[in-house]
Amino acid sequence: MASRFQEASLVTSPSYPNAVAWSSENLIAVASGHLVIILNPALPAGPRGLISIPNAEPYQIGLVRNQDLLTGVLLPSSLKRERHPCVRSLSWSDIGMSPNHGGVLAVCTAEGRVKLYRPPYFDFCAEWIEIVDVSDMLYENLSIMNFGESNNPSTSLSKDQVVQDDHEEDEMISSLRARKRRKTSRDNSNLHEKNFTDRASCSKQDNQAVHNVLQIQVYEQASNGQDFHSLKKCSREISPEKYVSREALLSALSVAWSSLLRFSSESSSCEDVLRFSLLAVGSKSGSVSIWKVHAPECYHVERSNVSPIVELTAIIQAHSSWVSTMSWGIVGSDSSNPKVVLVTGSCDGSVKIWMSNKEDLQKPVEVYKSSFFLLKQVVAVNPVPVSTLSFVVSNHYNAMHLAIGKGSGSFEVWKCKISSRKFEQIVSTKAHAQVITGLAWSYDGRCLYSCSQDNYVRNWILCENTISEVPIPANTPGLSSSTDLPDDFLSCLGVALSPGNLAVALVRNFNVELLNPMYQARSQKAAVEFLWNGAQQSGESEDTETITEAILGFSKNEFAYWESNFLWSLKEFKDLNKPLVLWDMIAAMLAFKQSMPEFVELVVTKWLSVSYLGFHADIPMEDLVPKIFERFSAVPSRLLHILNVISRRVMLSELKTEEINRKLQGQRTNNEEEIDLWLKLLEDSEQELRERLIGLSFSAYLIAESSLGSVSPSTWNWRPAGLAQLQQWVEINHNIVHSQLETLSAEVKSSLTRSSNTTETALEEEKCPYCAAPVHFHSPEEAYCQSPQQNKSKSKEIERRDQRHKLERCCVSMQICPPTPLWFCKCCNRMTLELAPETLFALPSFPSDLKSLPESSFSKVASKPFCLFCGILLQRKQPEFLLSASPV
Repeated sequence: MASRFQEASLVTSPSYPNAVAWSSENLIAVASGHLVIILNPALPAGPRGLISIPNAEPYQIGLVRNQDLLTGVLLPSSLKRERHPCVRSLSWSDIGMSPNHGGVLAVCTAEGRVKLYRPPYFDFCAEWIEIVDVSDMLYENLSIMNFGESNNPSTSLSKDQVVQDDHEEDEMISSLRARKRRKTSRDNSNLHEKNFTDRASCSKQDNQAVHNVLQIQVYEQASNGQDFHSLKKCSREISPEKYVSREALLSALSVAWSSLLRFSSESSSCEDVLRFSLLAVGSKSGSVSIWKVHAPECYHVERSNVSPIVELTAIIQAHSSWVSTMSWGIVGSDSSNPKVVLVTGSCDGSVKIWMSNKEDLQKPVEVYKSSFFLLKQVVAVNPVPVSTLSFVVSNHYNAMHLAIGKGSGSFEVWKCKISSRKFEQIVSTKAHAQVITGLAWSYDGRCLYSCSQDNYVRNWILCENTISEVPIPANTPGLSSSTDLPDDFLSCLGVALSPGNLAVALVRNFNVELLNPMYQARSQKAAVEFLWNGAQQSGESEDTETITEAILGFSKNEFAYWESNFLWSLKEFKDLNKPLVLWDMIAAMLAFKQSMPEFVELVVTKWLSVSYLGFHADIPMEDLVPKIFERFSAVPSRLLHILNVISRRVMLSELKTEEINRKLQGQRTNNEEEIDLWLKLLEDSEQELRERLIGLSFSAYLIAESSLGSVSPSTWNWRPAGLAQLQQWVEINHNIVHSQLETLSAEVKSSLTRSSNTTETALEEEKCPYCAAPVHFHSPEEAYCQSPQQNKSKSKEIERRDQRHKLERCCVSMQICPPTPLWFCKCCNRMTLELAPETLFALPSFPSDLKSLPESSFSKVASKPFCLFCGILLQRKQPEFLLSASPV
């Protein structure tokens, strides 16, 4: 049995499959009864975030007669018992959707309501903040369309045409609705599923898809505090069938976020960029509503009252029964024409794949007709319901892998070549005795985890067109969990993989009858278990000579798998679209470092030689470092960021972050030969990144100045700050910086001198924000204000120095940081006021000619809050008792 390396107990029990989700910024959300519990895997017993699910007021969708309540289709709803609020489904968006560039969590409740939540990064509380009520917006749109009912002469009514309830009708609706909750309808929806076949041409696809998508009118949430009671209420008498059909449309069952999509706008003369994610909401009617949620135009570390723009783009009648699970994928994400793929599974046993073209996604919603067309019905209607899906698009292998979990305990695996779009079934196996509650692909679709209500977790390897079960690795690097958490589990209700795929999270319910009723049963209802996935067979053979014998319980093959998966994970983070979240890799390396530091050094050495030199150089670290120094200017910025994180968090883990920063500023002591090598490597890497930033700053300023007559200033998004401080730094380090920086610095200084309306000030004009004393530039990291007591004797030098204020400088502009909330890096502990341009993080090398950079390098694109030196997501520094993400 696999040994967990850490765990977190839960005070409430999950009730539905897919109860855990791992975000791209390294937060875990658990659907735990009436709560959503959000925790940091780096501190599983630390602070947590909460979302409390309130009771939902029923929607007023029409009137039915009293005598119809206990007959026909309304009978099941009338006999339905009252139930407490419960979380049914949840999904994380990509980072960049929240005002602080974090992720947004979509939550679907058992009552059929869907809401979006953001982290309370400036609210100083544990409760997450609701930003959008998707269900209310859907109700508004469907009311305007009269719920798409064809017997009405118009399928789209204006708000003025909706009849307002009088007092008596309100009382009747309240009495009726108090006796029933969300309806369950599988066969009585008036929206019927269309029969589709694979499209042979684009014209045929469009013609058939038009009949499967409702025409949508735009509705944008104006503010977070919108009064929902201002919405019109439907007071018409309707048939029981229509009542059930309408409620099924409004009753959500599942939610799923797509990746953050980014397209150049074709409707604007300037280089605007459309950035949005698609949110799919599956309902009991078998329909799927597609929502376009726009990313913020800019990101803030302080309070932001700007509400997200949310547009309902289409309602697809995907199935004839409940849509129980969904999953997104992007085909050709690195091409000029990516395609968005949505996989839907239903309680009628069918699974379908839908696709949308880039051109349709870019169109404004007012002219939106039909974007998603049916690509393939993978599984036909059958008696076994679909409980979960896991879908991955492997552009490297030119294939799509789809795993389908069923209520019978079996699952199917399908494979599709992207080029031919030909689907074939790889396997259909009875893997579990009860319903499958979770599926998760790892390592680019080569490995699959499955879990079930029978409490079993199984591991599978996909090799070519065969899949086989392999044991979950039992050995754990470092120390295993030593807490007193019991092992008396009853069921497993979800599985999720970490961003680097090296760790697995499982959600299990305890068998309360076997727990101590006084000390355990009251407070421990469920738990999140963490297992290492690094020793997992990846299906590919790796030639390695790192370890030649079994050590500390690990076999030679396990060391080979760990090495292979470490290198695979590091290689994956070279993709700039993948956020730099290295927590699982750092934690695993630190665990190995406790008992086998030589293994960690050998893995890091191999990665350095392959990434920086282009080949595996089997030489000692002392001989490798000088060769790497020579390659700093020729490697991408992302490789420098990964090196800095590994240096700080792994190779220099014995030192505190503040101590490392002091040593980098020259405050070193003797007898540190064992760490001087990595300090020098870190120092030169940060120096290279700083020079790239300064070069971009000077270039952006000169390009903007030369284009003042032809380019409107509004088209520029990033304007460099602190040019005077940057010039001073170049002058101090003129003997080690690139020669281009000296030339550009002189040109910028000359331009600033000629400019009469410049906002840049001389260095001597920098003032202390506390006492207004002058501040001189001596270091890019910190500064001291000058004491007004200039005539004191030297004997009082220490007293005078103690009276000075120690000030931090922005690591991007090198200006003095004001006493306001700032961006904070959890790796290097530096503070940032200004944000570095996005171009810096995408540089393949130091630009050979900074003057010739295209204007598009500084076009109107929202600057992302990433650390200049570490490349990880910046955040507002939180108190220790509040939850925050840990990218490293």
